[in-house]
Amino acid sequence: MGAEPANQAADWKALRGDVEGIADVAAERGRSFVEAARSHATDYIDQRKGDAARSVTDLATSVRESSKTFEAQPNIRAFFDSAADGLEHLGTSIEERSFSEFYEDAEAFARRAPVAVAVATFLTGFVVARFIKSTSAAPLNSTHPTSHRL
Repeated sequence: MGAEPANQAADWKALRGDVEGIADVAAERGRSFVEAARSHATDYIDQRKGDAARSVTDLATSVRESSKTFEAQPNIRAFFDSAADGLEHLGTSIEERSFSEFYEDAEAFARRAPVAVAVATFLTGFVVARFIKSTSAAPLNSTHPTSHRL
């Protein structure tokens, strides 16, 4: 009878070793999958950054052209020109930097100014919620009865 518990203990130990081995393999494959997904996402974003840079530069051109309507008001024109300069700088920065550099900068900013990030997140959520609410509101003169049930 003494050999039977020893065999069971050895079986449980072997089973435990097998399960630990399977868990290690699964964890390694999970890490590989996450790294591959991150690599693919980074590559895709780096490819698309040229389009984003052109869009920002085009917006800067539009802002600069619209500033010409304020010839008689130099302060307003200076504001538009300054905004256009900032957009052009952003477009150049997007073109020259990689996604990982932007991510690192954003992460560093979030660590330096968590309150600003929280406020910006709140305001963005508020604006998005208002936009969604305004686009999903039913027209006032709708011909469909909403409170009429049979």
